[in-house]
Amino acid sequence: MRRIHIVIVLVSTAATAGLLIANPAAAPPGGYVAFTTNDLGMHCVNSDFSEICILPPYNTVRTEVFRRGGSPERVHENLTVTYSVPSNTHSSDKSNFWAYAQATFGVDLPPDIGLTGHGMAGSMTATQGGRYEVTGIPIVPIDDSGKLDPYPVAEVRISGPDGTFVSHAVVPVSSEMACTSCHGGNGVSMAHDMLVKHDAMHGTSLVDQKPVLCASCHADVVLGAPGVPGVPAFSHAMHGSHAVAVEGMGLKNSCYACHPGERTQCQRDVHSTAGVDCVSCHGGMSAVGNPARRPWVDLPRCGDCHDRPGFEFEPPGVLFKDATGHGGVHCTSCHNSPHAITPTITEIDNQQAITLQGHAGVIDTCIVCHTQVPSDPFPHRGDDD
Repeated sequence: MRRIHIVIVLVSTAATAGLLIANPAAAPPGGYVAFTTNDLGMHCVNSDFSEICILPPYNTVRTEVFRRGGSPERVHENLTVTYSVPSNTHSSDKSNFWAYAQATFGVDLPPDIGLTGHGMAGSMTATQGGRYEVTGIPIVPIDDSGKLDPYPVAEVRISGPDGTFVSHAVVPVSSEMACTSCHGGNGVSMAHDMLVKHDAMHGTSLVDQKPVLCASCHADVVLGAPGVPGVPAFSHAMHGSHAVAVEGMGLKNSCYACHPGERTQCQRDVHSTAGVDCVSCHGGMSAVGNPARRPWVDLPRCGDCHDRPGFEFEPPGVLFKDATGHGGVHCTSCHNSPHAITPTITEIDNQQAITLQGHAGVIDTCIVCHTQVPSDPFPHRGDDD
């Protein structure tokens, strides 16, 4: 068996944007090619945990590695995979999450260690889907110099008998959850105001139980929280109860009333350029808050809008972020993460594709993985071997 060493490094967008363009050292030709993606287009995190916790620091990085050849081969065994964060080496002095982790999640976490036991550096593990993954990186959107950076960049270094390969991909994180549009003010914090109003509407006493983890009562698939029977899931409660107010605010993008955001641009991919916004795919807040809708399961699918003769998209029951095609390659490896499908309006998200093939957009240059252009046509189908 051959042994390959992979290192993931998170570096700041500001420090590397020019470098990634000017120094395409990772581009083929070479023995290996790798694709690094984030599992979501944006991970959200509270900026303060002293009163309420919606989402903790928690970021996921995935890497798919191939040995280049006439028929590229996935490399998925006997690999040593590690990651580090040189431009963002610590988080516990940038967030008070660790001071309240025991109260909200019932765990006493060491500094800079996240909920899955992973820190700002460590090992990745192989998944059944053919990728290597690290979950729960406790990264926050502030780099070590103290600057706001919602788009840190992952650097993946692969070395083995067939050479060395380096790739880069955005690992997005934002605390721009704009509940302050409606809550707080006049000396009252946003979280305190939310809890007071929750108590008044539902007969709870949460304001006296701070800090409060929303998912302790409201089921949240993202956190693996089952919730309390009879209590609406977090997504249903939030979207359903705020739909009338938010949809009546006259915002260009009603989702940005709470989700990041006008500054962060969570939705920044090729669809945004084409005028397709969040509501175009997900529906309005009332639709998302429908109790019959399964949060994080009933999501938009490529085939809902795209229809090309001979093309296949996600198979039934599989989300885009986990779907595969063209010899088992994950869709995200060629198209990038949900909400950041290339070409994006954010330059840094395009850099992996530019480095690999010289232009932004879907990976459509055969010799990125193949050592020579195949003679047969490319089939965009799940049964393609």
